[in-house]
Amino acid sequence: MPRDDDTGGHGREGVRRSLQLMWGTPEESTRGPKPALTVERIVRAAIDMADAEGLTALSMRRIATALGAGAMSLYRYVPNKGVLIDLMVDEVYREDVTAADAVRGDWRERLEAFARQEWALYLRHPWMLQVPQGRPMLGPNSMATTDISLRAVDDIGFTEDEMLAAVVTVSAFVSGLAKMIIEGMQASERTGIADDEWWEIQGEFVGPAVVAGKLPMLTKVGEAGAFNSMFDNFEFGLRCVLDGLGAQIAARRATAADREQ
Repeated sequence: MPRDDDTGGHGREGVRRSLQLMWGTPEESTRGPKPALTVERIVRAAIDMADAEGLTALSMRRIATALGAGAMSLYRYVPNKGVLIDLMVDEVYREDVTAADAVRGDWRERLEAFARQEWALYLRHPWMLQVPQGRPMLGPNSMATTDISLRAVDDIGFTEDEMLAAVVTVSAFVSGLAKMIIEGMQASERTGIADDEWWEIQGEFVGPAVVAGKLPMLTKVGEAGAFNSMFDNFEFGLRCVLDGLGAQIAARRATAADREQ
């Protein structure tokens, strides 16, 4: 029986099958009736389902039902849910490849554009943040996106290691903040506790510490209303990240200029 779980596609054979499906040649047309299913149709149906209900709602059986097919028929195209998720992730990256390739400007303008594209991607597909990326699957679309982003920091004074680190740093900021915001947006439905009630319960315990003056800095920012927008820090955070990279670039250029003198 095929495995229908979140990790089945990431064993040795699963990795090979995911990469084979992502990097393989397109399905060739043959004479006779077209097959009722294709990998592309299955992946698109899975993305639509995950967008609407989250990754935990995804199952091969439910996807088959949405496509009007038998559950076992899907396994002829995609061996398990783990492989399917790999294909979904790479397909989502394909949405922005053309737009990313069209970005122009200096390094900062280009990295900012890539950050905003990634931010929008997570808002369109929140389930992407549930997919472990410690060892990402190197699909053609994710690699194309990374390759394009690296062009933004080429020939600006960074070593190759630093070029990759710059791109990863920007991406890590975007994904980290997006995860926190989306989890906050989904918390009410997940827990059954509305935001107002959540903070009211917390206030019962934190309030006495505030009154007693034990948390002076938290009291200061709280009274200024900072907590009302604590998860809306994308612009400020992105500016800080890019300013930091800008300082590194300026330092490298200054050092290079000194050496030339």
